[in-house]
Amino acid sequence: MPDRIIESGRLAEHPISKADDKSAWKARAERELRGRPLDELTWASPEGISVRPLYTASDLAGVGHLHSMPGIAPYARGPRATMYANRPWTVRQYSGFSTAEASNAFYRANLAGGQKGLSVAFDLATHRGYDSDHPRAADDVGMAGVAVDSVEDMNILFDGIPLDEMSVSMTMNGAVLPVMAGYIVAADEQGVARRDLAGTIQNDILKEFMVRNTYIYPPAQSMRIVADVIGYCAEHMPRFNSISISGYHMQEAGATAVEELAFTLADGLEYVRAALGTGQDIDAFAPRLSFFFCIGMNFFMEIAKLRAARILWTELMERFKPRDPASSMLRMHCQTSGVSLQAQDPYNNVVRTAVEALAGVLGGTQSLHTNSFDEAIALPTPFSARIARNTQTILADETEITRVIDPLGGSYFVERLTQDMVEAARDLIDEVEQFGGMTRAIAAGMPMRRIEESSARRQARVERGEDVIVGVNKYPPQESDAVDARLIDNSEVRAAQIRRLVEVRSKRDQAGVDAALSGLSACAESGGNLLAAAIEAASRRATVGEITGALESAWGRHEARVALVPGVYSGAYGDHEGFSAVRDEIAEFADVEGRRPRIFVAKVGQDGHDRGAKAISNAFNDLGFEVEMSPLFLSPDEAAARAAELAVDVVGVSTLAGAHRTLVPELMAALTAREAEPVVVCGGVIPERDHGFLRDCGVRAIYGPGTDILEAASGILKMIPGRNR
Repeated sequence: MPDRIIESGRLAEHPISKADDKSAWKARAERELRGRPLDELTWASPEGISVRPLYTASDLAGVGHLHSMPGIAPYARGPRATMYANRPWTVRQYSGFSTAEASNAFYRANLAGGQKGLSVAFDLATHRGYDSDHPRAADDVGMAGVAVDSVEDMNILFDGIPLDEMSVSMTMNGAVLPVMAGYIVAADEQGVARRDLAGTIQNDILKEFMVRNTYIYPPAQSMRIVADVIGYCAEHMPRFNSISISGYHMQEAGATAVEELAFTLADGLEYVRAALGTGQDIDAFAPRLSFFFCIGMNFFMEIAKLRAARILWTELMERFKPRDPASSMLRMHCQTSGVSLQAQDPYNNVVRTAVEALAGVLGGTQSLHTNSFDEAIALPTPFSARIARNTQTILADETEITRVIDPLGGSYFVERLTQDMVEAARDLIDEVEQFGGMTRAIAAGMPMRRIEESSARRQARVERGEDVIVGVNKYPPQESDAVDARLIDNSEVRAAQIRRLVEVRSKRDQAGVDAALSGLSACAESGGNLLAAAIEAASRRATVGEITGALESAWGRHEARVALVPGVYSGAYGDHEGFSAVRDEIAEFADVEGRRPRIFVAKVGQDGHDRGAKAISNAFNDLGFEVEMSPLFLSPDEAAARAAELAVDVVGVSTLAGAHRTLVPELMAALTAREAEPVVVCGGVIPERDHGFLRDCGVRAIYGPGTDILEAASGILKMIPGRNR
């Protein structure tokens, strides 16, 4: 039957997609464009997908999932038959800071305010397997998450939170064994049976080697840990998701939506093979696999990505012949983008997060975390975190969008875009498979190169004004709004953690600890389930650092190679006038000085987020600087020694984890001790409150998120004292 529409105050018959109607639309559109070609309304997305201004029923040809239903393969419309009409998504708040006591108070307040599950953020010392008293951890303790050194910290973290009733998500990869073991022992001591524990451990090490870098052990041994955690949970913790396969950090590093989708699912394939390689049955573990995606500002692309993910995972799992339909059902957590947040005009970030949250919900996520508006400036305050949480509760409770299952199902545009995403991601997954899977693709550098190229193109589009960021490259504010930023006293947190460590070590049975750690090392070398051995050590009060060390003694600690990728930025900018002008300035410097300007881009502390450092290094290299990109995880003294050895003109410190108030002064002191006097600049997430402090330390310039790379390069060049100018 033809559709009925309102026309001139009466109901009229109107057929769908008549050819003469399309012709009439085209003629009217061309009149409205006043002679401009209609084709200019079609645009190519960063994923290479052509997006037209109008979609009709004819665009649905070849869309294989069009008539699928929610809860039925291929799950385009959602993994559950009733979706949010029966139960809304889980409202999560990824949080954790300073001490276990402070984090516990924050969790309780959020749960009282409507949060339904806990998502625990650990500090970088814990991520990297260091106890709080380790010299390399000193500046990062409690800064970007909660410090956890032992079961005692876990007991405090979950005090008053019944672990048999509360779903707990933990973002942990490198130190997954001691953290997971500590959580299980804490539940044991609450009297909670392991079979009743519900939640998710990230346990996704491949993306750490690819983009985030909080790894500890070499890749092969790390993959064994992943498989052992999956196997232990399948046997003892049937309600717990043993892995959260994460694309979030890929998009944050610059990946397009297609790259995030394809590389994430390719990682998933690798983990399935690893688990099967230990003799596990596909249906014993696959139903508890989960995924984690980023939601950026391309609203409909993000919706289509989530729908495409479910379709593709069903397709990919068919090769393993699962008997349980749940084994092919992709379930996901989503988080709004951090990279989309801007330090300039920061209250705009409230709107950005709301838009991204809505996209995640309309795409059918099972749980969601919304970022706080001030996260491009500092760690979130209780005020900003409350707004972020309430963004979700308002969507769930006030908009009525939960009353209809997959309300965008059948949209000409969304269904076509979903199919386009499926096809583009399938091609990229096939390319990964030609390498022999994601582990080998990562070893060859393929996904990292793709992501760096996409990141460079994105930066170039922003600086050319092709991608609009309101308040940054369009409609900048006349005055900046002051934002209260959270300040954590790292020294206080570390002192408190060290006191607890001393107490834990003084009260435990050291002989029992030593035996358990020896057993863990033996397990690493000869076989057995590593999580089971780590639980034994944690129950005896072995610390995170000691458990990590027992494995490190058997396997060593992984050190990644760093390398520039020449041509990425020059290719992205093309004949951009500004790029050419800055390159000419640098060429003039080289002509006058007889050498190129030298910069050392330093990552100090345990912060492995290196998108900014890579962007600066590759861009400055293409512009004509002589660039040395530091290895990750340098101490300030090591960074100063390398800068002095190279006799660089500039040291650029990339910092994203809040430890700049201690790391930078230590670096400046170490440079002075070596009588090195380079220009020092800082870039990253640095509250304006700290700018004066850093300048007093001798820092010449500070560059926050959204900085124009070309302006920064030109400005830094002018800071270099010239011998002959």
